[in-house]
Amino acid sequence: MLKRIADERHEVKIVCLEDLVPEDHLLRKVEKAVDFNEIYPMVEEYYCEDDGRPAVDPVVLVKIVLIWHLFGIRSLRQTLKDIAVNLAYRWFLGFGFDTSIPHFATVSYAFAARFPNEVSEEIFAWVLEAAVAKGYVKAEIAFLDGTHVKASANKNKKRKEQAKATARIYGEQLREEINADREAHGKQPLKEKERAEGTKEKTVSVTDPECGLYQKGEHEVQFAYEAHTVCDKHGFILGYEVTPGNVHDSVAFDVVYEDVTRKFPEINTLTMDAAYKTPWICKRIMDDGRQVSLPYKRPMTKDGFFRKYEYVYDEYYDCILCPANNILKYSTTNRDGYREYKSDPKICANCPFLSQCTQSKNHQKTVTRHIWEDYIEQAEDFRHTPEGKASYSKRKETIERTFADAKEKHAMRYTTIRGLARVRSWVGLKFAAMNLKKLAVWTAKNLFRRWICSFIPSIVPFVAQKPSVTLRQMAVF
Repeated sequence: MLKRIADERHEVKIVCLEDLVPEDHLLRKVEKAVDFNEIYPMVEEYYCEDDGRPAVDPVVLVKIVLIWHLFGIRSLRQTLKDIAVNLAYRWFLGFGFDTSIPHFATVSYAFAARFPNEVSEEIFAWVLEAAVAKGYVKAEIAFLDGTHVKASANKNKKRKEQAKATARIYGEQLREEINADREAHGKQPLKEKERAEGTKEKTVSVTDPECGLYQKGEHEVQFAYEAHTVCDKHGFILGYEVTPGNVHDSVAFDVVYEDVTRKFPEINTLTMDAAYKTPWICKRIMDDGRQVSLPYKRPMTKDGFFRKYEYVYDEYYDCILCPANNILKYSTTNRDGYREYKSDPKICANCPFLSQCTQSKNHQKTVTRHIWEDYIEQAEDFRHTPEGKASYSKRKETIERTFADAKEKHAMRYTTIRGLARVRSWVGLKFAAMNLKKLAVWTAKNLFRRWICSFIPSIVPFVAQKPSVTLRQMAVF
């Protein structure tokens, strides 16, 4: 056993910070991947040239929050503490050994008050454009999903309040088509008062009123936000939208879809999970000339009863055939866009399958079919094609892995930020850091490959002279 005698903690040496940061450190790769001078035009209008105290370099501010998100540090305050003692962080910021670090409140104020949310969105777009310029983004097939982020709110501090029901973006188009369908069947259009939006009671956090109460399956009930995200087949995040945690995925779809398809019109297939399997979403995507890849969705039917797919729709006669080959005739089209087909109670009363069909007191079976159901059926057809199977099988390698990395490596499982606008900015910067990390790593690998390829012409003659040369000997050469 050796006993350490010399204490070298007080040893004085002349060293260069550049020499102390490993050549393969992630921050060296990030520094080479993008030009940080492009930050200045983004924030120039938020500074005054001839008034106020000397400001912290905005590039330093941006780099600090990137360090925060790149390495999944739990808070901005802790990030500043780590920067003070981490040589690689200091090198990335351009600081020396004893350069004073900005106070965490300065950085926090910059992104909470000085810079609007548009700056975070510009930073995200700037990194994404750099990845596109280098050819790393392949957006022909895109993957959309949402993940919940636990809010900084006590679940026991809450109140009930009445809120206006969320209006559907496609509401007007749906009403027009409902009335057209009713008129085609000889029915009167729906009256205005029948279609008025109502109110509903919801639970609101006292701590952060802008988050939403979330519960899924057996998960713990908690206040949360949800990040609706789109990525490409390489895992680069193409767009995002942040909503309260109680907003359903299909409600936030339109905003995300419009933003991503405007930036990447080359998208031809959108892959999503069963939460997005609605008539409107399928119609919206297919009307734009794109395909939608969706999974099988189990019918929500009681055990022991016929499944909905066992009631066959006859398009020619516009009716439904039940498993006993009896006809369910068209009755009406309701305000939600569903055609109602009803059976003859006299026939059903004597049917041997009545107990497997309905429990209604008058022995009448009602089957509904949406006016846009054809789009759901087209999505089902695409699900069985090789392209549909291949695209959906990639979800676990793309969007699911992106969420896993965000939560496990970049501290996105919960947030200490409050307020929808600030959480959106926080998510945008986190996704920008994730894209930047992938961009930096891929750029470094490509530079290494090009360096290796430049030596191939000189290596070939050497190998030709010595056919038995090993890979280790080639590396030494």
